[in-house]
Amino acid sequence: MTNESSFYQLKRPARYLGGERGSICKDWNQVDVTFALAFPDVYEVGMSHIGSAILYQVLNDTGWIAAERTYTPWPDREAQLRSDGKPLSSLESGRALTEFDIIGFSLQYELCYSNVLAMLDLSGLPMRACERGKEAPLIVVGGPCAFNPEPLADFFDCAVIGDGEEVVVELCAAVRTSKAAGESRSELLNRLAAIEGIYVPSHFEVTYQADGRIAAITPDETQRPKVRRRVLADLDSAPYPEQPIVPFLQTIHDRVAIEVARGCTRGCRFCQAGYIYRPVRERQPDTIRNLIDRMLRHSGYDEVSLLSLSTGDYSAIETLMQNLMGCYADQRIAISLPSLRVGSLTPELMNEIKKVRKTGFTLAPEAGSERLRQVINKGILEEDLVESAHTAFELGWRVIKLYFMIGLPTETEEDLTALVDLAARVKATGRGTQGGADVNVSVSTFVPKAHTAFQWEAQIGIDETLARQGKLRTALKKKRLRLKWHEAESSFLEGVFARGDRRLGEVLEEAVKRGCRFDGWREHFRWDLWQEAFAAVDLDPTWYLRQRLPGEIFPWDHIDAGVTKDFLLRERQAALLGKATQDCRNGQCSYCGLCDFETIRPRLSDSKRLEPPTVVPETALPEPALLPKLRLTLTKTGRAASLSHLEYMTLIHRAVRRADLPVRYSAGFHPAPRISFGDALPLGVASEAELIDLTLTAPCQPQEAMERLSQELPEGVRILAAETWPRKGEAPANSILAATFKVPLPEDTDDGFEDRLANFLKQDTVITTRRKKNRAVEIDLRPWVLDLKRQDNLLWIKMHSGSPLFLAAYLLEKDVEEVRTLGIYKTAIELKDVEIQVD
Repeated sequence: MTNESSFYQLKRPARYLGGERGSICKDWNQVDVTFALAFPDVYEVGMSHIGSAILYQVLNDTGWIAAERTYTPWPDREAQLRSDGKPLSSLESGRALTEFDIIGFSLQYELCYSNVLAMLDLSGLPMRACERGKEAPLIVVGGPCAFNPEPLADFFDCAVIGDGEEVVVELCAAVRTSKAAGESRSELLNRLAAIEGIYVPSHFEVTYQADGRIAAITPDETQRPKVRRRVLADLDSAPYPEQPIVPFLQTIHDRVAIEVARGCTRGCRFCQAGYIYRPVRERQPDTIRNLIDRMLRHSGYDEVSLLSLSTGDYSAIETLMQNLMGCYADQRIAISLPSLRVGSLTPELMNEIKKVRKTGFTLAPEAGSERLRQVINKGILEEDLVESAHTAFELGWRVIKLYFMIGLPTETEEDLTALVDLAARVKATGRGTQGGADVNVSVSTFVPKAHTAFQWEAQIGIDETLARQGKLRTALKKKRLRLKWHEAESSFLEGVFARGDRRLGEVLEEAVKRGCRFDGWREHFRWDLWQEAFAAVDLDPTWYLRQRLPGEIFPWDHIDAGVTKDFLLRERQAALLGKATQDCRNGQCSYCGLCDFETIRPRLSDSKRLEPPTVVPETALPEPALLPKLRLTLTKTGRAASLSHLEYMTLIHRAVRRADLPVRYSAGFHPAPRISFGDALPLGVASEAELIDLTLTAPCQPQEAMERLSQELPEGVRILAAETWPRKGEAPANSILAATFKVPLPEDTDDGFEDRLANFLKQDTVITTRRKKNRAVEIDLRPWVLDLKRQDNLLWIKMHSGSPLFLAAYLLEKDVEEVRTLGIYKTAIELKDVEIQVD
């Protein structure tokens, strides 16, 4: 296993620890196929992706498959790996990715492509598929970007097109059979190509015309001419992670996430997800309720997010919300709906939404004028949007976020003016309401995507994007509205790869070699390096933003998403005429070509399947203020020493919730458990004596609390003692008189060290400087220290305040980061009336 101390100098070490609650580490001797689920972004983003969590469970629920996780290391970790000569490894077993049978990348965003190649390189694998031998892992890609995987075609072996729950197991079965038969890589690829939904790029030859357009995409003799997308027919019966992995650190979506529906047939013509995830398939409300129950019990989260492309369109949303709010209100569980559509905001639904925590309320009109909304088939009337905003302000929301796009087909100056006017109307409607009237406007650049009605359209370039952003910024500022925008250069690059072909692979490889990583992150995006890469390959990126001809062959034409090209052309024509296409979920079929109306068809939920919540009469409880507190003494060792104080607090909060201890909560929109912690330990400092106090709402015996909570704590966090504590007793931080730390001395500790200790204790003041927020601050170390002594190869420090890490660095004349890796331990604390000692 990895030495945790090597992570101490990294930003957010918990990204690399593994061992989270819910993670699975199988014995490789007991399985036939090993699968590394690779997410080409940082841990916090990847752990928020529910698709990866679903596949993790599907694979590990299959006895003969072991699935583990890996993420793109942040630049500081990549530099550390390269410096140490170590390959990228998995979180569960710490094995190098080269040891796995399969490495599967989830492609959620075009700007993650550089991370895919960087991860292959960090693993010690050749980037190009043709350079990898039979013994190398099979490289698989999937996700929405796999519907045009051509820019990456030279680097992966096969792609999964469509829903992965079923086909991923079929893929693994083919690999198991191929391994047993001793087949070559080409024989394995032939076997995989026979599975519906699996695309093998080496089985297709692409030729180009003189002007750069594609002349033909020709399959070889073993290959079908088109690869049809896999569709999961019944979402309600599909597997779902009931015991989700609970990260040590806060992720982007740090909550229970339940997919209530997949697919959307609203028909927004710019939206790739709306086309490639059809038809609408909903989970039944009772299934959702049962899943949420189990996930909350396992995780200790205090928020549930109902996920879909448009959660407000979920057929049983009002019944589900009423049930969830009724069942979880007394448990202080918040319910959030991240994807609401103006047309779905009924008064009944708004009445349920108002009960949840009010942070930001998001509406996505996408276009400023009703004319342009007709073009994109976004059937939102301005009056309905303004009314929804007013209702949100009336119900207490303080901020409304409005999402728009610029550069949509047929957009004019009048449409930009309408955008500003609409945002101003939304702001005005909040005046005098309890929520206030704060509006944020966010603008992204329209990027035409494959398999949409707008896949033929041109994308505006960098200069035009900047010009339109500038006009909006100036106009919105006059209305006292804030504007956020996507960087023009990153939208440009996204557009290039979204409709790109195989020739971009050489550019991508060149960019990665020049250092491009995390292109979706503003602080890491290097447009200058991308420009150099395009120049080195002699490829003009602006060519990929052009308007396409109606009969032109697309790079993705051999990928069958289920929706026909004829349907998309009809939708494009309807857009230019400003005609609407109705949602087919409850109405007339629009003949998109996907459904067979037997297996593949819309599947809607039945609100009658969920009973109203049973209201349990409240029982009289002792007044919380009259109960003594519960004081616990815990350890923070091993992996836990790599957690920040905030991460340690979150770990305890969730464990207390899972243990169902009767802890009191604060009042307000954001209730928090009344748990008091001691002073924060520096990162990397372990402890055998951490104190926390729990304020209770009901009697709970210390031994019972200790037993229940111990079952929910991870390795490295143990409860050493539990006792009642006076309700007005000192908080942990105030009740500690002194703490004792032991510091292992480095081998190069000189002979004069003990003299420095003695001299330090003789001084009245010891002034030194410390960096705080990028400035030097003078501090006096002497008042911190009660005693110092050396015993063999250990330094013992007794102090009543301050940082043992900084003090030890001063005494050892070492850098703080070097001392952080020594393994400092807090061994004892001395309280006002008792000392807790751990041998």
